[in-house]
Parts: sequence; C-alpha cells; structure tokens
Amino acid sequence: MEEKLMIYLEIHQLTKQRLRVSQIAKRLKISRTTVYKYLEMTFEEAVNEFDIGERKKILDPYRDWIVNWLKEYPSLSGAQIFDWLQERFPNIKVGESTVRRYVNEVRELYQIEKKEESREYESVDELPPGKQLQVDWRQSVQKDMYGKEVRLYFIAFVLAHSRHKYMWWLNRPFTTEDTMRCHELAFQYYGGVPEEVVYDQDNLIAVSENAGDLILTKGFQKYIQQRKFRVYLCRKADPESKGKVENVVKYIKNNFAKNRVYSTLEDWNNRSLKWLERTGNFKVHNTTKKRPYEVFLLEKQHLRKISNPLSYESNYTEIITRNVRKDNTVHFKSNRYSVPVGTYTRQAIVHIHIADYVLKICDPSTGEIIAEHSISQDKGRLVKNRNHSRERSKSLDLLRQELIALLAHEKATNYIDKVSKDYGRYRRDQFTLIKKVAQENKEWVHLALEKCIDEGLYSANSFRDVVGFLKQTSLDQQHRIIEESDKIPIDIEVQTRGMDQYLQLMGGKYGE
Repeated sequence: MEEKLMIYLEIHQLTKQRLRVSQIAKRLKISRTTVYKYLEMTFEEAVNEFDIGERKKILDPYRDWIVNWLKEYPSLSGAQIFDWLQERFPNIKVGESTVRRYVNEVRELYQIEKKEESREYESVDELPPGKQLQVDWRQSVQKDMYGKEVRLYFIAFVLAHSRHKYMWWLNRPFTTEDTMRCHELAFQYYGGVPEEVVYDQDNLIAVSENAGDLILTKGFQKYIQQRKFRVYLCRKADPESKGKVENVVKYIKNNFAKNRVYSTLEDWNNRSLKWLERTGNFKVHNTTKKRPYEVFLLEKQHLRKISNPLSYESNYTEIITRNVRKDNTVHFKSNRYSVPVGTYTRQAIVHIHIADYVLKICDPSTGEIIAEHSISQDKGRLVKNRNHSRERSKSLDLLRQELIALLAHEKATNYIDKVSKDYGRYRRDQFTLIKKVAQENKEWVHLALEKCIDEGLYSANSFRDVVGFLKQTSLDQQHRIIEESDKIPIDIEVQTRGMDQYLQLMGGKYGE
C-alpha cells in the first residue's frame, strides 16, 4: 500500500511541474483514470484509502514540525531534530532512536533526500582526568529572522578526559582580551583549571613557535603566569593533537548552529548554554559510551581550584561593525547617528555597542567611546549631538575682525555686519571671498566699498564684481559713467566774446 501512496505523492509533484495528465500517466505507466482519481484525493484521504497510519505513533503530533524542518533544511540529522524537539517541547518523552526512525520514515514518505557527510579521524590515547583542556576558534554563517546572513565567531573548550564542553560566541572576531575573558568563563564553568591547555597556532595567543621555544603575546603570557597552566601549541597540519576539540567544533556547527535562526547575541549564547546542558554534555559520547556530564563529576575533583577570579570586564553587549560616512555619521537601523567632525578622515570603521537602549560608537582598536546616543525608535532620522559640529563662533569672529581691519574704512563695520545679517548661514563664505578680493586689489577697495554702499550692494559677489568693473575702466570713464548713471545735470558757464574780437580774428576791422 505504501507504493500507492508514493505514486500519489509523485503525481502531485509532477502536477506542480505543470505536466499534463497524459504525460504523467505515460511516465508512471498508469492509466489516466488513476491519475484523475489521485488528483482529486487529499493527503488524508490517500492515507485512509491505502490503510496507512492506522496505528498512531508517539511523534505523529509533531509530524508537521518535522516535515517543515526537513523541507526547509534537508540536511538536518535525526539527532539534530531530536534536540530541536526538546528545545521547542521541553516536556516531550521520546528516545533519540525513535526520533531517528521516525525522521527516516518521514524522509521516505515525503521524498526528502539528505546528503551524508563523512570524515575520518585517527584515535588517540585517553588522558587522565584533569590533565588537558583543548581550545579552538571557529566561525559560522547564520541566517537572521529576516533571512540576512550574519557571521558569528565562537571559541570552543573541551576537557580531554570527560569530553565536557563549553563555548562562547561573539558577532565579531576575537581579540586577545576576549580570549582571556572566555578562559575565565570556562574555568568558572568547570570549577577549576587543568594542568595543560592545547591550542592551534593562533596569533591571539602566540607570536611564534621558535624551533620549539614558544613565544606568547605579552598579554597572554601574563595571563598564564597568573593562572599557572602549561601551554601546548599544536604544529601545523597536526589535527590529531587536538582531535577532541575538532570533533566538538564539528558537533557545535552541525548540531547546534546549523539551520538555527539568529536573533541577538545574548539570546544566541543563552541558547548555546542550554544546548550544552540538554544535548552537548548530556548525550552519550560515541567513543566513551558515557554521558560527559557524569564523567565530569569525577574529573572536576582533579582540577586545580581557583578562589580569585580575575577581574576581566564581562561586557558582552551587541557589537556591530559600521563604516563612517563622509558626512561623519554612522547608519544604524534606518537612522543616522553623528560622530565628531573629522572622524571620517581619521577612523573609517567603528564598532557599535548596544546596551540599555544606548548606542555607543567606539574605536575598534582602543575601545574608546567616540560618540554616545539614545537609540531612536523612528525611521529616517538624523540623531545629532551638537557638540559634534565644528566650533565656528570663535574663528568666525576673528575672521570678521581681520576683514574690517583689511578694508580700513569708516563704514567697513556697518557693511560687514549687514552682509553677516543677510547671509547668516553663509557668512563665513561671504567673509572669505571679500577678504580674498580685498587682499588682491587693495587700490580699489575704498572706491568699491563706497560704490557698494551707495548702491545697496551688500554681498561678496557684488563687491567682487564692482572691483572687477573698476579695474577695467579708466578714471575718466569711471566719472563719465557715474555721471550718466546718476543723471546729475552739469551747469557749465559759457564765456562770451565781443564782436570786435571776432572781427579781429577773422581779419577785419570793427566799424569799417
């Protein structure tokens, strides 16, 4: 009967591909009548028709969840679905093997294929309790609630004897200080410090391995002296030395992180710790055949106790990287937030910290706070701190005084103040242009200023044009143009001569 149900499902899939009934019948080698019959049936009717599902199974109430998960994430494993069911339904009572069998049945029924991934590992000798802790850093790309990809970074710890795990996530690359802080969190989580900690060659903790002489970074060297544990640095291409944490990294990425939707960093870390308690440290280990948390109860007694936790600031607020725009603003959630003028030229990239509805914009290298704003709930706003604007009042007043002295005219102060009043926002530009014209044309300044005042021309452009006009006109032409433009009547007294003077000039005599 299951074969008929498979045919039913295939008919509906081919119909979605827009194949005609005759084409479906020919491909499946069945009659067109059968195709029509199956197309008219619902899935529930088909199950009842073929006598499938008469015996209800314990996971049937969760079938829709499982089917939707598998359709959206076909690579999900049965173990991962088991964890997801426990996360969403904490009171569910079912074994992992039951979930695996059910998932396989659902895959076959709904024809959801899975690509298996395989990797070979070389076995290593087991270590005594309290001997070794293995550490590694990795990253993962997740989808957020809006389908956008988010790159996350995590550090993983595992005790070599018990396989007891710990991890912590950031939404930016780790620094040496972050690494030391996470070590403190791990030691508090374990309740002690092991004899030895194994690392890959990483620039966060080691400068180099000089022919076997380990050279650590200054900050991390100081830290291990305080915590008194031995460092073992793996050689390149030597995964066997830290194979346990390699497996843990794979486990974290494929069981916890894979296909899980990211919302906030705090929520992500909380969910990861619950996953460790529920799955990572609870499930029976494939190699030891024991639960890590049970073995850890014994190994914990062999760890060196620490009574004085080091005071590293545990501020794991949301940190986001942003580019500074040319207008010295930073974009965050559809709003623009100001930074001090000049930040763009000095600091192209900044970090954003979010805590208690406050946005802190910081220098990524020093952690220094560049700007701080309350987060706006609006959209498209410019949130600006007036102190971030360039301080202009003092320099503008000095420019005004310099300009008045340069013009050296009794009416210069009134003229400049009138320009300042008419061009409030642009007075700096006005003053700068007048100053430039006056310095280059000192011989025309007084005359041009008087002409501008007489004509009511209170602008830098007018002052410049008047100076240019005066330079291209001779002094006589200037007087003539001024007289014609003002239309001032000119009275000229004409000298009169006697008739005898004219006759004499013409060569005659008066009275002849």
